[in-house]
Amino acid sequence: MKINNKKLENAIVELTVAFDVEEWKETQKKALDKLAKKVKIDGFRPGKAPVAMVKARVSKASILEEATDMILQANFVKILDEAKVEPIAQPALSIDKVSKEELEVKILVPVKPEVELGEYKGLEVKKTRVTVTKKEIEEQLANYQSQFAELSVKEDGKVAKGDTAVIDFEGFVDGVAFEGGKGENYPLEIGSGAFIPGFEDQLIGMGIDKEQEIKVTFPEDYGAADLAGKEAVFKVTVHEIKEKHLPEIDDELAKDVNIDGVETLDQLKDHIKANIKSRKENENEQKFMDDIYNTLIENSKVETSEALLNQEQEMMLQEIEQNLQRQGLNFEVYEQFTGKNKDAIKEEIKPQAEQRVKINAILAAIVEEEKLVVSDEELEAELQKIADYYKKELDEVKKIFEGNMSRIENDILTRKAIDLVKDSLKK
Repeated sequence: MKINNKKLENAIVELTVAFDVEEWKETQKKALDKLAKKVKIDGFRPGKAPVAMVKARVSKASILEEATDMILQANFVKILDEAKVEPIAQPALSIDKVSKEELEVKILVPVKPEVELGEYKGLEVKKTRVTVTKKEIEEQLANYQSQFAELSVKEDGKVAKGDTAVIDFEGFVDGVAFEGGKGENYPLEIGSGAFIPGFEDQLIGMGIDKEQEIKVTFPEDYGAADLAGKEAVFKVTVHEIKEKHLPEIDDELAKDVNIDGVETLDQLKDHIKANIKSRKENENEQKFMDDIYNTLIENSKVETSEALLNQEQEMMLQEIEQNLQRQGLNFEVYEQFTGKNKDAIKEEIKPQAEQRVKINAILAAIVEEEKLVVSDEELEAELQKIADYYKKELDEVKKIFEGNMSRIENDILTRKAIDLVKDSLKK
């Protein structure tokens, strides 16, 4: 068996494999024997007919096809081992030459992309300081104030901003009613931004039980593709107008919010401040890490890998699907609402997937460059963390990951590489 390696673009290795003549002929005999057992000839039990009669019933093409499958199954792992090639995705196989005398195949193997590692120590990436303003706290207090507002019916009056109008509506595009454009006794808070831009503003000043036409234009990026950018006319009737009465922002409001340990307005303000600070710190940390990743990507060169990109896109699709399931939805419903199928979503997430592939390759290169390793103690501690999180015994977790500890080790090594980069940042 002769194997020739050729490195192609996009992290692909091309293997050209020419099998030994004797092995190829022997495999054809085995293929014929296998096929012969399936041939039915009148007067003979299966597998007992003369070879000459069997050959007459089995086509040369069938024998060659069966023999090709057999010899590849028997030698595939050996081919990769001898070529010193580790596939990261399913290889693609094609037949170059096939006859009774010879078999030559071509195997395209997706491999780890090459990384030209740039500077990764001493990076100038700063984390910004988190602050919470008085205005942000007041805005959240105003939200609570709005949540606990009381509504009273306006007997005589017109719709104003902040009111809740109970409306019937039906939308038309080019004089034709469209799906999802009709509602009855719908409570709409004016100024909430729940409807198409311009819709709520045109309700201001309307009285009760009078029909009015409202003209709007759907945004260009509207979820339903058949409506995006189009002008529509809505026929609207207001049945009831409810006026909002805001409570005072005081200790009573703090109690109404019903948060453990919060009884006074000052305590509520402290709670709001802590929540905002926590959210900002999380956002800040995410931006900090994104800045580090972007700097690493800018400093390094990573070979394109369509195989890894496709894998990453599929993983991200799974994440989206899991999030939808947690909300009681699925892709079919999501597609109806957004007008985006899985292919459209894959294209949309492609830039993010490309970034993930690059940073994973760079971190793996740092691990190799720094000769980072995982100790038995570190592996044990990681498994214990998993056990604690899922409330399982350590031995049970070990059994689950038995034969797949490399996954856990890779996670640890990745974190080590990230910590190394962070610890070496310029102060």
